[in-house]
Amino acid sequence: MGTSYCDFAPGHPLHGPYHDTEYGFPQRDESVLFERLLLEINQAGLSWETILRKRDGFRRAYEGFDVDAVAAYGETDRLRLLGDAAIIRNRLKVDAAIHNAQVIRGLRQSHGGFAQWLDAHAVEDGTPREKASWVKLFKRTFKFTGGEITGEFLMSLGYLPGAHRPGCPVGDRLARKESKG
Repeated sequence: MGTSYCDFAPGHPLHGPYHDTEYGFPQRDESVLFERLLLEINQAGLSWETILRKRDGFRRAYEGFDVDAVAAYGETDRLRLLGDAAIIRNRLKVDAAIHNAQVIRGLRQSHGGFAQWLDAHAVEDGTPREKASWVKLFKRTFKFTGGEITGEFLMSLGYLPGAHRPGCPVGDRLARKESKG
C-alpha cells in the first residue's frame, strides 16, 4: 500500500489544514457541498495542491459558491470565468459548474436540498451505497462526475469510507464523533 494523504498532509501549509479540518468531515451547508464538488471537478488532471492554491480564486470567481448566483450565469459569466487566471480556465469545467449549480437548485424542490439528496441515496437495498452505484447516480445527475471525481467528493464528505488511514488521529477523532451520534 502506498503513501496515504494522512502521511504527508499533516504539517503542510495547504494540505494540513484541509486534512485536519475538512477531509472526511460531513457537511450540510449547500455552498460548502457545491464548493467541494466544483473543486473536485476542477482537480481532474491536476494536483490537489494546485486546487487548494487556487481555492480563494474559485471562491471569488464563483461568488462564494452561491448556488443561485452560479445557476444564473450566462455567456458573459462564462467568458469572465474562462479569462480568470485565478481559477482553472477549462470550458467543460466551467460549463459543469453552471449546470451542476442548476441541478443543485432543482434538488431543493425534489429533496429539500443537496445534503438531503445525498442522504436519500446513501443507502441502497438496506446497505451503504457502493462507489460504483454512486458513480452511476452522479453521472445521471451531474456533469463532469466520473469515478475518481465522484469517489473523492463522497469520501471527502464521509459518504464513502477511506478518507483517513487506520491510526490517523483525525480519522480516529471523526470515528469517535460518529459513534457518539
